Amino acid sequence: MQSFSEIDTTSKRASRAAGFAWGIAEEVGKNMRNLEMFGLPGIKNLNLYLQNIKKNPSEKPKKIAKENRPQSKEFCPIYCGTSFLDNCKMLESFKLIKFFNVSYPLLLLPFLSRASDLVGKKISVQYEENNFLLNFDKTIFSKNIKNDHIVSLAKEITIEFLENNNSFSAQEWKELYKLSEETFVEETDSLRTKGAGAGLTDND
Repeated sequence: MQSFSEIDTTSKRASRAAGFAWGIAEEVGKNMRNLEMFGLPGIKNLNLYLQNIKKNPSEKPKKIAKENRPQSKEFCPIYCGTSFLDNCKMLESFKLIKFFNVSYPLLLLPFLSRASDLVGKKISVQYEENNFLLNFDKTIFSKNIKNDHIVSLAKEITIEFLENNNSFSAQEWKELYKLSEETFVEETDSLRTKGAGAGLTDND
């Protein structure tokens, strides 16, 4: 089994050999490490994509808008990803962004995952019946993805910035906060007896 360090280094070198600048190739290396760490088929997708663009180079996005369509070819997921990451704080105001005709869309995910961390919001991604929830570059939850099925072209990718909401009610928070305040109540004989304080034998 290859180590994550080997995955990073080999992916970086292969991306550079395929024509990407060293800076972008380094990002790809980190991304493949993360995808494999999350149990997603990053290496499979990268290998197929790099082989494909030798004969059929893909297109860079000129500027990311709410809806993005390539002029003639398929969009490059790596260039789409770097552009999205570089501009994510501005793109957050769009709330919902769509890309059309993107090659090997799984390769876009790690860039979006890092964008989630930068803007401090979860990001939802959907394409070809695959659903992902990106959590501040800490985890990627996936639904319906099959590791033995590679999506070589996403006709449409939907990216949504999700508002941060508590998973608990205001009443639950009040109850827990009230309980936490007991930590600061002056110790009494009653509390000592119940074991809430330092105790009678803990005074060394």
